[in-house]
Amino acid sequence: MERQFMVSRVSAPTMRQLGDVIPLPASVRPDASADFRITSDVSVSAAPAAAAVADELAEVLRRSTGFPVPRGEDGAVRLHLDDSDEVKSPESYRLDIAADGVTLSAPTQQGLFAGLQTLRQLLPESLAAEVVLPGGRIEDEPRFAYRGTMLDLARHFYSPADIRSYIDTIAQFKINYLHLHLTDDQGWRLEIEGWPRLTEVSGGEGTGIDGQGPGFLTAQEYTDLVAYGETRFVTIVPEIDLPGHVNAAQVAYPELTTDGEPVQPRTDAEVGYSSLVADKEITYTFVEDVIRVVAALTPGPFLHIGGDEALSTTAEDYRTFMTRVLPMAGKYGKRAIGWHEMAAVDLPPTAVPQYWRIEPADGGVTRAAQAGHQVIMSPADRSYLDMKYDDASPLGLDWAGLLGVERSYDWDPADRLPGVGEESLLGVEAPLWSETLRSLADVHYMAFPRLLAIAEIGWTPRADRDWTSFRRRLAEYGPRFEAQGVNYHRSPEIDWK
Repeated sequence: MERQFMVSRVSAPTMRQLGDVIPLPASVRPDASADFRITSDVSVSAAPAAAAVADELAEVLRRSTGFPVPRGEDGAVRLHLDDSDEVKSPESYRLDIAADGVTLSAPTQQGLFAGLQTLRQLLPESLAAEVVLPGGRIEDEPRFAYRGTMLDLARHFYSPADIRSYIDTIAQFKINYLHLHLTDDQGWRLEIEGWPRLTEVSGGEGTGIDGQGPGFLTAQEYTDLVAYGETRFVTIVPEIDLPGHVNAAQVAYPELTTDGEPVQPRTDAEVGYSSLVADKEITYTFVEDVIRVVAALTPGPFLHIGGDEALSTTAEDYRTFMTRVLPMAGKYGKRAIGWHEMAAVDLPPTAVPQYWRIEPADGGVTRAAQAGHQVIMSPADRSYLDMKYDDASPLGLDWAGLLGVERSYDWDPADRLPGVGEESLLGVEAPLWSETLRSLADVHYMAFPRLLAIAEIGWTPRADRDWTSFRRRLAEYGPRFEAQGVNYHRSPEIDWK
């Protein structure tokens, strides 16, 4: 009776079409004769190796249907780990929906998780009276291995709970890297063994833009966040910005300044005035200690060393510094990522420049690509989520121009820089800087829906992307965001449902 009462309070939603998901899958073959109606006896079966994904799928089904959805040995919804077929990506999967059941197969748990995100978008986000899945087959794999977003904790700190919540949201759209900007002039946000004043002094009250963003992650909190990301197949990329953007470090340890004299904390948004000293050995003792500790806390393959806007560092000192520091990432088992300025020096073989310019000048990135380096594309005028949507936006900056949803979508990373084509790209990332942000709700407002555009650019085959299609599919996400408590921007470019 309780189930009947609940059903009477909701209406059956219109069944979604098989391809009505974001990002758009690589191959969609609908079969209207094979729709699957979910009934009260539905269960989920999976091999032990896929138990975690199966448990999550069962919970998603419970939320949509109200049915108990137990785990069983012969469920109508089946998860298979199958590595017999030759695949290009561990994130590839196949989703078959037929009248007698649903089968999700993939070569890895990561692929099953990616398929789960597609399947959950075909389900209603909240309880529905009747749930029918559209029949057909989806065969899918990502265009790029790296599909990321960045969150700036240095200028405004976000709690571990906020970051976990953000991971949950971005993972639904197959974003698989979260780059955390942990240090800058306004604050130092990660505890470093042996250098306690970094967080005691530069992570406490009064830090952040206008002194409004205090806080830091202990080593254990960071470790727990990294582990949580792994459960969502989101890899954390930590950034320690060097040799510029270091005023917070120099406030904590004046011996890192040129003359050893204390400097004042900064809570303004200026850039380019601070620098580590290239000809002092204490600089490299400090940097190696930090890289060693951060690398040990981070099981993922990457460590971001910044390298941008070192305007008070001479070209010679920048070259000296980077030549000594970049190999340290490799020494501790990591691939160095750096903003594209680092491409002005000779890079270690595995280093990855991240391109953020708004003008055509490449800063050495083309030379690096021609030498075999992979590149991450993050042009500010297309992918910086901290740019205002329009003149009326209450949050954000506009130095790279206004960035509406269509402008976020209507570009391609393989066209951005001559000489840096598809074969040179590791992927795409959408940074979100925090100068004007004060809460997770602010993060949501700036990231959504534009991050979904970047997600589709990173996943969907280029030939299949289309603004009209994306705009139509995106319109369906208003109620889903609302059900999840996501404070999205209701862009007038979209006819929201």
